[in-house]
Amino acid sequence: MQSRYKKITVKVGSNVLAKADGTLNVARIAHLVDQIARLHESGVEVVLVSSGAVAAGRAVMNETKKSDAVSQRQLWAALGQVKLISRYSDFFHEEGLTCAQVLTTKENFSSRGHYLNMKNCITTLLENKVIPIVNENDTISVTELMFTDNDELSGLMASMVDSEALIILSNINGVYTAHPESEGAELIERIEVADKGPENAISSERSDFGRGGMLTKFRIAKKVACDGIGVHVANGTQQDVLINLLDQTKNLKHTYFVPNKKPSSGIKKWIGYSDGFTKGQVTINDGANKALASEKAVSLLPVGIVNIDSEFKKGDLIKIVDVNGNLVGLGKASYASEKIEKEKQSEKQKPVVHYDYLYIENKTNGT
Repeated sequence: MQSRYKKITVKVGSNVLAKADGTLNVARIAHLVDQIARLHESGVEVVLVSSGAVAAGRAVMNETKKSDAVSQRQLWAALGQVKLISRYSDFFHEEGLTCAQVLTTKENFSSRGHYLNMKNCITTLLENKVIPIVNENDTISVTELMFTDNDELSGLMASMVDSEALIILSNINGVYTAHPESEGAELIERIEVADKGPENAISSERSDFGRGGMLTKFRIAKKVACDGIGVHVANGTQQDVLINLLDQTKNLKHTYFVPNKKPSSGIKKWIGYSDGFTKGQVTINDGANKALASEKAVSLLPVGIVNIDSEFKKGDLIKIVDVNGNLVGLGKASYASEKIEKEKQSEKQKPVVHYDYLYIENKTNGT
C-alpha cells in the first residue's frame, strides 16, 4: 500500500466503540487494532486518541450511589479505563505490538513546560515503536478544565506531535450540508480553511455516549487545518476505514479539511489551544483587527487597544477580542497591562504581543 502519510493521529469516538446498550464493541476494537498494526508494519506512525472509557464503565456499573454528573463520570471512567486499555493491550499483543496508556487533563497543557513534557513522552513512545493510546483522565478532570471532548484533545495531540494528518472516526461519513437524516442532505467531501458555510448547516446534537458532536468536530478540524495539518472525518464503523483512507489508490467517501500551506510554529500551536488558561483580556479597534487578519506578519501594538478588560502580568497568556466581544486571537504578553498607556505615548511603541507569540483565530494564510 502506498500510504498518503507517514505520521497520523487517529481519534475514535465513543459511538464507534460502544454498542447501543453502552457495552464495548470488542470486535470493532479488534478490527481497529488490526488496521493500526497493518499501518505500523508499512511504516506509518500512529497516535491513537480513544474514547470509550466512560461508556465501558457505565456498562460495568449502571446504578450508582452518586447522583451528580461529575461523580458518576469519575466512577465510570475509573472502571471503564481498566476495561478499555486491557482490551487494547491484549489485541496489540496478538499483533506483536506494545501499546501504552497516556492519561491527561487540560491542565497538563497549561504551561509551555508541561506541553513540551507531554510532547517528549509521546515522541519517546513512538521512537520505541510503542503505540500511544491517549485519553482524558476523567477521574480527576473538573468541569471547567475539561476538554470539550476527545475531538479537542486529538486536535491538540496532532498539532503537538506534528502529525501530517488527523483522522476523526465518527459513526457517520463526515460533514453534511444538513442533518445527515434530512432529505437532500449531501456529504461535503472537501472543506477549505476559509469556508464558513458548512458550519451553519451542522446539527448541534451531541452523541449518545460522547460529550461532543459534529459541530465540535468541524470547529476543531478547521483549527487543526489552520495549523497546516490535513483533517479527515470518516465513518469508523466501515470495514478497513483507516486502510482505505490512507491508500492513495482508493477514494473513500468522507470529508477532507484542506490544510494551510503555511503551518504554525510550535509555540503558536500551544498558544492556540490555551484559551482556557488566559489571565487577561484586551479589546482592540477595527484597525488593529484588520491588521492582525492581514497576510502580513503583524504584532499587536498598544495603539490598537481600546480597553483592558482584565489585567495581566508580563508572560501571561491573554485573549484579544474585537469591539463586539468576538475572539480575535491569543497571545503571550510582552509586558504588564499597567504599562500599556505609557507605551501609547512612546514614538516607537513596543508590541504588547509580539508576532512570534501571537495566535490569530482562523487566519487562512497561516498564524
